[in-house]
Amino acid sequence: MTSTATRTTASGPADRPTPERPARVLSFSHRLSRWDLKLSPFLYISPFFILFAIVGLFPIVYTAVISFQEWDLVRNSGTFVGFDQYIWILSQADFWVALRNTFSIFLLSSVPQLILALFIAAMLDRNIRSKTFWRMSVLLPYVMAPVAVALIFSNMFGDNHGLVNNILTDLGLNPIAWHKDPFWSHIAIATMVNFRWTGYNALILLAAMQAVPREYYEAATVDGANAFRQFWSITLPSLKPTLIFVIITSTIGGLQIFDEPRMFDQTGRGGAAGQWLTITLYLYNIGWGEFNFGRAAALAWILFIIILAIGLINLAITRRLVRDEGGRGVIQRRRRRKGAPQ
Repeated sequence: MTSTATRTTASGPADRPTPERPARVLSFSHRLSRWDLKLSPFLYISPFFILFAIVGLFPIVYTAVISFQEWDLVRNSGTFVGFDQYIWILSQADFWVALRNTFSIFLLSSVPQLILALFIAAMLDRNIRSKTFWRMSVLLPYVMAPVAVALIFSNMFGDNHGLVNNILTDLGLNPIAWHKDPFWSHIAIATMVNFRWTGYNALILLAAMQAVPREYYEAATVDGANAFRQFWSITLPSLKPTLIFVIITSTIGGLQIFDEPRMFDQTGRGGAAGQWLTITLYLYNIGWGEFNFGRAAALAWILFIIILAIGLINLAITRRLVRDEGGRGVIQRRRRRKGAPQ
């Protein structure tokens, strides 16, 4: 009896229905606080997208519309012609010459530029005296105006009285036809590009190198890895995101090169026979030389597609060549050897 009563008494409160809690009504201030928490991040970043839509997206779309028309600049109207502007561009021999020259200058500038920037960044990352002075020194060419750089180097690479040919003549060597031979003109223009952009990329890579934890290098030193092995196995894999950024930006800038070939001679039309005619310079000649903005817009979109394709190819190659394991593998191998938990 006692046990039964106890069970009944114990189970009684559990069987009682729990009263329902009344629904909570949020006040306007609470709702405003929730809206602020959800919407404020989008409001903070909205000025950029608004400005981009006005000064970036609208001109892009407007250029795409013009590329399908025979545009009249005076009347600010055009006649729809479909893909005729694109077909005309692709059928011109000057386009293929400009495409060849653009890729030639791009390869002669971007590849040595990236290698030299990596070397400079690795040297600046070491414990040397006057670090700030050397870091600011490599950035000075970037601060210079591109037109000034082009004028200085175009005089240095002059065919008759250029500084470089004068030095070659004093050494008993034959002068180089910098403005007549396509290959040597590409070398001269690529030298201008490398002079201006190598230090800029070196500082970006240096910032990424300094973000690598020093413990990785200490573990590698304990394992007996030399400086080159540490750079190849720790530094280079850790720079993967930064290398992708540098390669993509170098690709965009290299394929859009304009100032250096424009200022390489007095006419600014890419040479008498198109020796250093680039796509952007050809676009400028069509738009502001022939005042045919429909064809110029079509060429701009062709260049955009080329840059997009080359950028995706560079992204795929960079991801395959550069591992992303970095120094973490060195630390784990060291811990495994010592029997410590990971």
